Amino acid sequence: MSVNPFAGEVALQLDGQEHRCKLTLGALAELETALKADTLIALISRFESEAFSAADIFQVIHAGLRGGGWRGRVEDLITADIGGGPVEAARVAAQLLHLAFTAPGSD
Repeated sequence: MSVNPFAGEVALQLDGQEHRCKLTLGALAELETALKADTLIALISRFESEAFSAADIFQVIHAGLRGGGWRGRVEDLITADIGGGPVEAARVAAQLLHLAFTAPGSD
């Protein structure tokens, strides 16, 4: 599977299968609700200040997977094998947030 970072897409291996992740507007709205963030700025500030938990990373990944078309539940991720483990999960979550809030070509 090929992902397009210019479209905000990141790949994630889940149970040995590659999935496309993307934080669409709908996925971001779900993420705000799941993380009880009042605004997108509050959500980003939480991650920039490094005041996030493993559960927060799961929520970001879940939102990204849903934005990429996956229909699983966040509970499904608890028992899933994420290729690369916790470090890769954190990297994917950070990359998703970065791509969602950075204009293409501004890096």
